[in-house]
Order: sequence, then structure tokens, then C-alpha cells
Amino acid sequence: MTEKFSVLMSLYIKETPQYFRESLNSILNQTVMPNEIVIVKDGPLTVELESVLSEYVEKTPNLYTVVPLKTNRGLGGALAEGILHCKNELVARMDTDDICRRDRFELQLKEFEKEPTLDICGSHILEFEDSIDKIVCRRTVPLTDADIKEYQKRRDGFNHVTVMFKKNSVLKAGNYQSCMLMEDTYLWVNMFLNGAKCKNIDDDLVYVRIGKDMFERRGGFSYYKKYKQGRKKVRETGYIGFLDYYYTLAVQLVVALMPNKLRGWVFKRMLHK
Repeated sequence: MTEKFSVLMSLYIKETPQYFRESLNSILNQTVMPNEIVIVKDGPLTVELESVLSEYVEKTPNLYTVVPLKTNRGLGGALAEGILHCKNELVARMDTDDICRRDRFELQLKEFEKEPTLDICGSHILEFEDSIDKIVCRRTVPLTDADIKEYQKRRDGFNHVTVMFKKNSVLKAGNYQSCMLMEDTYLWVNMFLNGAKCKNIDDDLVYVRIGKDMFERRGGFSYYKKYKQGRKKVRETGYIGFLDYYYTLAVQLVVALMPNKLRGWVFKRMLHK
């Protein structure tokens, strides 16, 4: 397999150095290696994070492209800048605290080889606390182009951290743009409206770290207002209709206002599997 590809990551000040190290190691231990890892420094970092980053870059300087941003732009803004620095057409997304399964990139590259018109390829995820031996839940996504695009009207048809996509298809759709809480959602919708073809692999290719406060962050009326703001922008694309829009707002309002312990149960047992 000779296809060259980039890995795109955004690193910000609140990341845990050890998590960042584990994430990089999972990329460097792949059965098929990227020839470029683009790391966007989303604003100033801690001394510890800078030290870890420098350690890896010094070992293989030709592998890394580091893009420093003077101020924190948020994930969407950082990725929008980062993708412009990717030198390959195929780009794999990765968060700095998640862990790739060892054959992730190999399996995704095979899908692009089989289907030259494919624009986005993702997979299911396993969510864990502390270590990948402690799986909390699993988020499955639809597999086919038609099912993903229908599912996208109410929930994301991709797990963002699992996707590999074509750079030109992302740029054709306007790149990552500002959209409260859902820059990736907005990108998928714009890519679909521009004719992107997609699929998900029926496998768990990424272990996603969830903090104990994740469910708390998704609660409260202030979170709901941000969600509504982002959802409104998605609706303005014309991709979702009246019923889909208000259905998702109603569900989100109920989930946001329920007690945190109950919200955690809903995410683990109902929204995820």
C-alpha cells in the first residue's frame, strides 16, 4: 500500500501531556504509517505539552508539520487552518487524547482504493475512561452513503475523530467553519450538499477518551442555547426540515435539563450503545 496521507490534530493548553503522548504513539504504531502529521498549536501551550511535542518532532522532524496559532481559535478554527497545511489529498482526523487501533489507517486506505469516488470514511468508536481496558460505551454509526445522509438529519452520521477524508472535498464544501458546538456537523452537511460520497466501516477503529465531567458539560440551559444556535445554522443550509429541526431541539432540551447522573445513563444506554 503506497498511498500517502496526512494526520490532522489540534493541540490546546488543557490537554494532558500523557494523553497526548499515548495518542501520538498509537499513530506511530500503525500497520500503515502516515508520511505527515500536522499538529496545530491552538494558542499558547503549557511547558509540559511543548516538551512532549518537541521530543517527538526532534526524533523525526520530516514527519511533522507544526502550525502555531497566536490565539486559541477553537477546534473548528484550528482544523480549518491545519487542513490548508496538509500536503496530501487524503487526511485522517485524530484528537490528541484518543487512541487509534493499530490497523485503522490500513483499513481506511483500502476503502479509498476500492472506491476512488469516496470522499469520507469513518467507523464506530469505543469510549473509555482511564485506559482502553475500561470501555464505558460504544457509539455506532450507519454504514452506507444513503443511510449516513438520512441519519445526519437528526444525529451525526460520523464519529468525527474516526474520519479520513479528501482535502479537496473539504475545501470545496467551504472547509471547517464557525458553527456553535457542531463545526464537524456543519462540514458534513456542506460536503453532502456538494455531492460528497461517504461510508463507515463496520468496526471500532478508534478508542475515544471520555472524562468523568463530559456528561456534566452537556447539561444546563446555557449548553442548550449554544446547541440551538449551532442547529439553527445547520438548518439554514436547507439540509434538514422543520420536523427534524424541532425534534432534535426537543430531545436536546430534555437531555440538557435532566440531572447529570441520569444524563450520563441516557448517553451510555440510549444515545450510545
